[in-house]
Amino acid sequence: MSAEAIAAMSQNWGLAIFLLGVIGLCAFMLGVSSLLGSKAWGRSKNEPFESGMLPVGSARLRLSAKFYLVAMLFVIFDVEALFLFAWSVSVRESGWAGLIEATVFIAILLAGLVYLWRIGALDWAPEGRRKRQAKLKQ
Repeated sequence: MSAEAIAAMSQNWGLAIFLLGVIGLCAFMLGVSSLLGSKAWGRSKNEPFESGMLPVGSARLRLSAKFYLVAMLFVIFDVEALFLFAWSVSVRESGWAGLIEATVFIAILLAGLVYLWRIGALDWAPEGRRKRQAKLKQ
């Protein structure tokens, strides 16, 4: 056997041992919790209990689409921060080309933010919506 084949096999054995360890640990934790866990059943035993408060009402709430909009905006600008952090780490290596690309990236996202602001996507207040609708009707 060549040295490359031995090195590849040693890496594969390491992965196999790691996977067996993970599977064994998961099986151990599930087995111990099922053996040591409580077997009692009852109405109050099966109720969800969180932060010392018993649940009131249904868990099926209808939320406004604004909540999802804010979540999407958060993800977009979070990814922007991630890209800018990666760029700032390598700013010396990327040079002027990297600076121009980062500026274009920020400008595109800023234009999107200004667009969202102008159409009122970030305005949650009812007064602002009424004013905007009144302006559109004129």
